[in-house]
Amino acid sequence: MSAYAALTRAGYRAYTRDKTTLFFTFAFPLLFLVVFGLIFHGKEVEQSGQPYINYIAPGVLSWGVANAAVFGVGFVLMQWRRDDILRLIRMTPVRLPAVLASRYWLAVVIGIVQTALFVGVALLPWFGLRPAGSWPLVLPVLVLGITAFLALGVIVGSFAKTPEAVAAVANCLMIPMAFLSGSFFPLDAMPQWMQSLAHALPLFYLNDGVSAALTGNGSGGDIAVACAVLTGVAVVLGALALKTFRWSDKS
Repeated sequence: MSAYAALTRAGYRAYTRDKTTLFFTFAFPLLFLVVFGLIFHGKEVEQSGQPYINYIAPGVLSWGVANAAVFGVGFVLMQWRRDDILRLIRMTPVRLPAVLASRYWLAVVIGIVQTALFVGVALLPWFGLRPAGSWPLVLPVLVLGITAFLALGVIVGSFAKTPEAVAAVANCLMIPMAFLSGSFFPLDAMPQWMQSLAHALPLFYLNDGVSAALTGNGSGGDIAVACAVLTGVAVVLGALALKTFRWSDKS
């Protein structure tokens, strides 16, 4: 526990000192919300009659949280492995679960802060988000989403050897997934084949679960399905992450 606490504190201090990371974690998703929210303010999606903010807010929030989880752990593991910090940690009594758990809880706290800040801005009159009564259910959906995408980030960070490689691989995964999952554009307005493809992507279920809980644009069944799928993805990717994890570039 002492090793876990020390790693968590070190991760927190390193995170708060990195101004670039702070900006892209918290401000970047808000920029998307502001741009799309102002462009589509007062407009409705023709296919469903729902306000655009009901699609924009949950989608951008889900993408922002998932993106932060992937990039956060991916960059850290790559840097720790490159600088031989992981090798030094391995020589101590610290075990892999403590290393990953410290990053996991940091990612969960960051995700909760992201969500509170994002929803607070979306509630402003310029955007007009109106939460549904089921909004507290956003928390379990987001935690499961963070878990799944953190595992994906561990896999990326275990193979990438440079910051450029982490950014390239993570962006190649997250940007297409964001568009295909409906984070930036309502799936109802997309071709049928794209709507079908979206169901194979974990970000779709994170979007769907957050949307159903936050705006009521769905049912309790949609939230349950999202949680179940994200749990399955987290288990599969978590197993792959443990299998592929490397303490150094030589092992």
